[in-house]
Amino acid sequence: MQISARADYALRALLTLAASNGRLVKGEALAAAQDLPLRFLENILTDLRRAGLVQSRRGADGGYQLSLPPERITITTVIRATDGPLASVRGRRPEDTNYDGAAKHLQDVWIAVRVNLRRVLEAVTLADVASGQLPDIVTTLGCDPDAWVTR
Repeated sequence: MQISARADYALRALLTLAASNGRLVKGEALAAAQDLPLRFLENILTDLRRAGLVQSRRGADGGYQLSLPPERITITTVIRATDGPLASVRGRRPEDTNYDGAAKHLQDVWIAVRVNLRRVLEAVTLADVASGQLPDIVTTLGCDPDAWVTR
């Protein structure tokens, strides 16, 4: 799985908002806190607002804040808001693929990959990451020595 810059930046901005305890944070401050390009971040924040994950207020006292408690925003929700489906094959959902011959069972592999992505990413919320109290599935997988081997 490749994590896009959009998803990475969105998560970093949302985690900064989660740490702000409900205070409004200006776009410039979000960009500076995570060393993100402001214009790109502003486009991402627009997508996040449309998805109902952030709300904004204009003006001198304005800024952004989470629309939901951080405990209710999963990593999956953010990735879907920025990039669409978690797993796709040539832009299509795995269940919409069809293979013949020797590749007949490749669809089963793509479905299994998506299931495992969901198991991890749907289990982790912004609150989990912000607090460092990650779900057992993340800590168990991260403790596997094979997880850190580059191939």
